[in-house]
Formats: sequence, structure tokens, C-alpha cells
Amino acid sequence: MDRDDRGGPRLVPKTGRRPEPSIPDGVTGKELDRSVHQQLRTLSKENADGVAKHLVMVAALLEADELENAMAHAETAVRRAGRVPAAREALGMVAYRSGDFARALGEFRTVRRISGSDHLLPLMVDCERGLGRHERALDLAQSPEAKRLPKEERVELTIVISGIRRDLGQTDAALVALQIPELKKHNQPRLAYAYADTLLGLGRTDEAREWFQRAADADVEYETDAVERLEELDGVSPTDLLGGADEDEDEVDE
Repeated sequence: MDRDDRGGPRLVPKTGRRPEPSIPDGVTGKELDRSVHQQLRTLSKENADGVAKHLVMVAALLEADELENAMAHAETAVRRAGRVPAAREALGMVAYRSGDFARALGEFRTVRRISGSDHLLPLMVDCERGLGRHERALDLAQSPEAKRLPKEERVELTIVISGIRRDLGQTDAALVALQIPELKKHNQPRLAYAYADTLLGLGRTDEAREWFQRAADADVEYETDAVERLEELDGVSPTDLLGGADEDEDEVDE
């Protein structure tokens, strides 16, 4: 009998551990929140310091939208600290940003299991949505744990629920879902933006413009592209602005 035809497991060469991504000079790990450092106290000091630096790099690279490099640091953090919720959450966030919703959901579930915290529920619901499991997403969004979320997470969950309703073609229901007390406040740019976008989907352009303006006014952290959406509604584009500048320069040259 040929060796390849035999039953049972086959031995394969070990690939060996991949080298860890480098840490730039100046990254100390102390940049992390105190709550994360508390989680790292379960590790040896040397390992905790290393994991902390990798978590700092994940955050910085996510901010720079360098997802491949962020993934390398996140995977390293999990290899070194698989039972630390912050490490699993970091890996989940990179997977989520990369559109790998199945992997992200798995990591978020692990965080929830080992930490006992429900703060990632909005992202878990959005992962279910990204996987096309809208009914499962709505069931999770209506769970008792979801109803006990703090205000910030509750607002994010509301935005996700509205998006699910729009996916299902229920645009009127999507608009109603966003009409929570926080919508009346002036410090909720993402909520105001979602409301504006839903109004636009219903063809209520004047109201949508009003809410995009409200989102832009509140968006001091530049979380949305509300300003660009306003320019689109007003018929203004960066190309037009640059074109006007070029014309002015031509006139000066003449």
C-alpha cells in the first residue's frame, strides 16, 4: 500500500512561531488606560510590558487604517495573553474593521465570556448583520443584556438596529428606531448623522440637510463625513473648489 493511502493522522513539518512585529522606539505601553493595565497584572512583568506595547501599536495602526500591520500586533498580543480581554478585544476590532465579521464575532464572544462585560454587544449585533443574519442580530439587540447597556453603548446599538431595518427594506421603521431621547441632544453626531441619512433614504431632503448640519456642528472629533454630505446636497464638490482656484491662478499668470 502506498504511504499516502494509509489511514490516520499525517505528520506535517512545524512552521515555527512567526517573528513578532517590531515596536518603534518611544512606545512604552504606558499609553494604555489604567483598566487595561489592571488586566495585564495577571501576566509576568516582562510579558505584560510587551503585550502593552503591542496593544498600543494596534490602536495607533487602526487609527492610521493600516489593518494588516495592526493585525500582526493584535495576533501577537493574543498569542502572549490569550486570556486577557483587552488582547482579544483588540484582535476582534482589527477583524471587524477588516470586514472579517465571523472572526470578530468569535473574539467579541470570548471577551464577553472571560470578562463578564456586555459592552461589545453593539458590535456583536453589527457582526451578525454583516454576516447576513438579520433576525439573529435583532434577537441579540433585544436581549435583556442589551437593555441594560449604558447610554453610549445603547446609542451605538440603536444606530445598528436602524441599519438592520434599512437592510430589510424597512426604512420607516429605521427612522422610528432612531427616535430615542438622545436624538434631541446636541452631542450625538453619529446618531444625528444616521437620522439624516435615513431621512435622505426616505426622500426627505430638506430635513436630511438640517440633520446633517446638526451632525456636522456636533462632530468635533470628525467621526462622520457630515460636512461632505452637506456639500453634496448643496451641489458643491472639492473638484469645483479646486477648479475655481486653478482658474484664479491662470488669471494671475496672464
